[in-house]
Amino acid sequence: MFTEYEVQLRDRFLAAPLSPAPAPWRPAFHPRLATPIGGLLGIGFASDPGSGQDLVMVVSQGGHGVFDTTTGKLVARDRDPDPDISDPAGPHLTCPGLGPLAGTPVRIAGLHGGGLHATTDDGWSLDVVSPDWPHHRILLSTDGGLCHGPAGGVWWHIHHTSHSPLRTAGFSPTGHTLAVATSTDLTILTRVG
Repeated sequence: MFTEYEVQLRDRFLAAPLSPAPAPWRPAFHPRLATPIGGLLGIGFASDPGSGQDLVMVVSQGGHGVFDTTTGKLVARDRDPDPDISDPAGPHLTCPGLGPLAGTPVRIAGLHGGGLHATTDDGWSLDVVSPDWPHHRILLSTDGGLCHGPAGGVWWHIHHTSHSPLRTAGFSPTGHTLAVATSTDLTILTRVG
């Protein structure tokens, strides 16, 4: 049985309209919000060794790719990775990096497990809720994830996964990038560049 508070919280999440993330967040794949990636298994963040910019590595059934998170540009692609090392493995769920990340193991969060950062150093929080399970809603907030008051004040319903299973959602270690990965697409929001 649900408590009155739990019912109110569920109703608040169900009533929250889907809205764009607030400033300073903007989509990396502008003007599209997401880029299609069939068979997406997981993603992981790493810093470009040359610029220090966030990069996101994508592991899918169609291979591996690395995207620049400020522009959404595909910077490296391997359609046929070594099958012995192509799935996230080991205690840290890593895959070998490619392109600018070559020689760097990248931790991957998604179908095989793992997770991304749920908060940033400057107070942003990301929560995944499922008031209408099996669908997931991604909530971005500045109140520590409490989601007090109506949506659009200090919290926003920024993504709704109803078409395909959620793989992972979270921030890069720098806190400059937010990603939502489903089995069919990748959404990247950035606040730099």
